[in-house]
Amino acid sequence: MDSNVSATPASASAWTDAYFRSLLDWQAACGASVLQAQQIQWGMLAAWQQSAKAVQQELLDQWTSRFGGGVPLDG
Repeated sequence: MDSNVSATPASASAWTDAYFRSLLDWQAACGASVLQAQQIQWGMLAAWQQSAKAVQQELLDQWTSRFGGGVPLDG
């Protein structure tokens, strides 16, 4: 009976190690996908800001041409 008791914790330990390893792999995969999604969101925000900047510059140039007395200063 002693040999059976000593073998059980080893197999249980191996099963527990495999379980935790698969759990940690799953957690790492989910974390990586969340970080990748956030990186994509930051990229979309940066692109949106660039387009908003271009629109703002165009409106400022039009206002300067109409009400500011002529050609915008940046040419």
